[in-house]
Amino acid sequence: MRHHGAGSFNEYFQVLTEGGESGELRVAIDLLTTHETYFFREPKHFDFLRDQVLAGWKPGRQFRAWSAASSSGEEPYSIAMLLADKLGDGPWEVLGSDISEHALERARAGHYALERLDDLPKRYLSQYCLKGIGSQEGSFLIARELRSRVGFMRVNLNADLPNLGAFDVIFLRNVMIYFDMGTKQQVVARMLPLLKPGGHFIIGHAESLNGVTEGLQAVALSIYQGRDARGGR
Repeated sequence: MRHHGAGSFNEYFQVLTEGGESGELRVAIDLLTTHETYFFREPKHFDFLRDQVLAGWKPGRQFRAWSAASSSGEEPYSIAMLLADKLGDGPWEVLGSDISEHALERARAGHYALERLDDLPKRYLSQYCLKGIGSQEGSFLIARELRSRVGFMRVNLNADLPNLGAFDVIFLRNVMIYFDMGTKQQVVARMLPLLKPGGHFIIGHAESLNGVTEGLQAVALSIYQGRDARGGR
């Protein structure tokens, strides 16, 4: 309100609505949304992906992952490192989406401070990251080969979803804690048609899908699996 010289909340509301999502509303969303994230956050999820999902993956079979609240990119790049390690040059890809365009710009750049490295395995650091030198000292860059496998786009989970295709695993972590039950149900209902039969849906450790949907079955803490074409797991 101070920035725009608005004398009341009603005046600022007018500023928000006049420009649509391309104007002040997008700035407000960027300022209000939470961007707390780091590499390999909640590592048991990545252990499950590696040991239970990818261990028996057939060579040459496509694998698609969606990080549905990707923030500044640490989560989708963590997924990509794991896929590159286990599936190599096979047909796999990662989509990262977020409502904040500012966060997405940071994610696309793939450029981070070295202090973000605490939970990143050293082997992955040497394989998939470039340490900055000179003016870039104190930072690192995700290698171009890995960045080319990760796409980013702006998606509002509280609106109709664009045509994103189908995914073998969907990460929707630490998002629903901000939603009421009705909103949780609507968000998950929009996303489930994009999960392949038997695919996995992963939420944050502090979250639960109890009462949210009957279309998934819990297989581990905060990890759910969709039903296959026969109606089972």
